[in-house]
Amino acid sequence: MLSIRGLAKRFGPRPILDALDLELAAGEYVAVVGESGAGKSTLLNLIAGLDSPDAGHIVIGGEDITQRDEDARTRLRRAKVGFVFQAFHILPHLTIAQNVELPLVLLGTGPTERRQRTSELLAAVGLGDRGESPPRELSGGELQRVAVARALVHCPALVLADEPTGNLDPDTADIVLDLLARTIKTNGAAGILVTHSMHAASTADRVLRLDHGRLRADAIASA
Repeated sequence: MLSIRGLAKRFGPRPILDALDLELAAGEYVAVVGESGAGKSTLLNLIAGLDSPDAGHIVIGGEDITQRDEDARTRLRRAKVGFVFQAFHILPHLTIAQNVELPLVLLGTGPTERRQRTSELLAAVGLGDRGESPPRELSGGELQRVAVARALVHCPALVLADEPTGNLDPDTADIVLDLLARTIKTNGAAGILVTHSMHAASTADRVLRLDHGRLRADAIASA
């Protein structure tokens, strides 16, 4: 489902990613941990086609996004990728339900299916009664759950989650982590969870540490 070979990215003179390799099969879910500034969010942005690498290849479902222009990357991301942004990126002029169903609108999904999927995902993250609310009425933790619902609503082939539980209390975090893992397995998707929490990381199939620009099996997780 996802194949990364020789991925490299620099910011000025500083190398962030250096000849990074990663293979993910359908149904496989990995967590990526590492120090702040190690490049975890940069890695997700590159995989999603939001940024371009200096070298290397990223293949999603057989398509090499490093060989596609911006429009083609946008179409692929819209159809195949669900991204939980650390900063939420909830649109303030839309209701919560409209934010969640937006990926389905962009894909041309019919209104009945859109409403059903949106209702299911909002209920799954504990916000079933907040669909008509504007974003300004929700807390940071609630907006984070909206971001998770939006990322999963169109059953993406690849799920990318950047600190999806950072603003959540432990019980709600466990609900979200279970939903992510269960959805990835049920849909036969591939998933990458970026987190500082080893508890969150433990819900994935394996834990990788991003260190000096490369991914390695995490010694703490395997001890």
